[in-house]
Amino acid sequence: MKTYFRLLSFAKPIEKYAIPYIICTVITVVFGTLNLALLAPLLQVLFKGTGDDQLAPVEMTEKPSGIDDIGGWFTYYADKLYYDIGPYEALKYVCIVIVTSVFLSNLFRYFSQRIMENLRIHTLLNLRKSVFDNVMDLHLGYFTNSRKGDVMSKIASDVQVVQFSVTSTLQVAFKEPLQLVAYIVVLFAFSAKLTLFSLAVIPVSAFFISKIVKKLREQAREGQQSYANMISYLDEALSGVKIIKAFNAVPFVKDRFNGESEHYSKIMRRMVRRQQMSSPVSELLGVLMVAVILMYGGSLVLSGEGDLKASEFITYIAVFSQVMRPAKALTDAFSSIHNGIAAGERVLGLIDERSAVTNRDNAIAVSEFKEGIRFKGVNFAYGDKRILSEINLDIPKGKTVALVGPSGGGKSTLVDLIPRFMDVTGGAILFDGVDIRDLKQESLRALIGTVNQESILFNDTIFNNIAFAKTDASAEEVERAAKIANAHDFIVKTEHGYHTNIGDRGAKLSGGQRQRICIARAVLRNPPIMLLDEATSALDTESEKLVQDSLYKLMENRTTVVIAHRLSTIQNADKIVVIEAGHIVEEGNHQELIAKQGLYKRLIDMQQFAD
Repeated sequence: MKTYFRLLSFAKPIEKYAIPYIICTVITVVFGTLNLALLAPLLQVLFKGTGDDQLAPVEMTEKPSGIDDIGGWFTYYADKLYYDIGPYEALKYVCIVIVTSVFLSNLFRYFSQRIMENLRIHTLLNLRKSVFDNVMDLHLGYFTNSRKGDVMSKIASDVQVVQFSVTSTLQVAFKEPLQLVAYIVVLFAFSAKLTLFSLAVIPVSAFFISKIVKKLREQAREGQQSYANMISYLDEALSGVKIIKAFNAVPFVKDRFNGESEHYSKIMRRMVRRQQMSSPVSELLGVLMVAVILMYGGSLVLSGEGDLKASEFITYIAVFSQVMRPAKALTDAFSSIHNGIAAGERVLGLIDERSAVTNRDNAIAVSEFKEGIRFKGVNFAYGDKRILSEINLDIPKGKTVALVGPSGGGKSTLVDLIPRFMDVTGGAILFDGVDIRDLKQESLRALIGTVNQESILFNDTIFNNIAFAKTDASAEEVERAAKIANAHDFIVKTEHGYHTNIGDRGAKLSGGQRQRICIARAVLRNPPIMLLDEATSALDTESEKLVQDSLYKLMENRTTVVIAHRLSTIQNADKIVVIEAGHIVEEGNHQELIAKQGLYKRLIDMQQFAD
């Protein structure tokens, strides 16, 4: 229940919805119960009106002595109407009261459902917002180690399950017990002896139904995990469709997705079968119980030993037949909460996932870059795996620093530490002499522009992809940025110019065009610091020259950190830093490093950085 109450906290402020809901529900239950109780006076009038019913009394019923005798009061007023205004007029009055009661019951039931729907939507928004906000605040390492489809299923599917199960259970937890109590009160008012006998039978039904839903929670958790796997396979298939086709891996991908889909379907079939079984079983048990009550109560009425009249006994049976409805609803609620808690545990796990990057309590905003960036004894590790060790490096303002070295040496990790995509696990990075952990992340990142090896674009227009860095940018500003990035000429040749949609991840553009759009986006932001992570590594020679030219323009009068493996990108850098196995092994300009005849020279000789 700890998980359930934590999930329920996302419904706050719950009193805004709970108070009107309780009022409407109480009115609904009162009039809903009254609808059935009014069968007694209706039948009483009809029995009297036949004239040949031997069970009908020949004299007016005496006025009840206590307020708890609901059946007696109904019979008394039915008799009074019968003798005062006649059978037909009495029947009309009883029918008017029944219709009014039904109208009020349904009206307030509608109001309560509206209120509960508002609570459901309110809870969904709060929960989904909390999950998504926390996911976006997580460090990059989390996404490296997690499957995107699993995260997507938690945000989309699991949150939906939690929302319905928690709010529906909340609804049932108040209304159905109240309705059940109301029915039992009416049954006791009609006949205490018969009701005590009836209540002894109800636990038998509850026992059998509880057996049906016992394994639902385990099945729900298994189903949610299978759904997450299926979404992951789908995302991977759509993202890598070109490679899949190139390697003739379509049958493998189909089999993997369809196999998981079949597994998920089997789980869902078992769950639905178990859930659906509760309805016919409970209905059968309900009919059996009514039959038992009918036989026992009927014998009391026929023998004259009971305290029920014929009209009251029929009404009693009608009310008792409804007792199983709220009882079944409560059972279904327990089934629903099993599903909700299983999904909730996965969702809360995502909310509880802590980021390795957090703002300190006294974090300050920074608005300008004055001196430079300094790495002092920086260490970084993913768990037990150390990536960087004792990095000491100065990046002066206005200078270009290139990072080179064998793959997996830690170059990208070092660059990711500057905008605080992750935080150091040892040492410190100083920004104008201030530990960057003492700076607000948003203000720090506002001074940094990034162009990556992978062109990150959105399924939108060229204009909106460039203006992503500055949403209020004018058309002139966007066009000027595109010209600096050597992108304007190809943009105007597209179907709709700057308003051409580029497809999913920029699929309608070539690699060089995508990269120049990303550079234009960085130019528009106009940051004092630029981070370039192998921005030309995946391009052909012609595209590289265009992109390289735009990069040179971008790097002018800026502090730039470049990760590259081509000589054309780094030979003019003010400083070249060679990183191997998480350590800085060499440092200097191009000519100095060539003269050292060290790792840099060997890399050049192996043409890993050649044009």
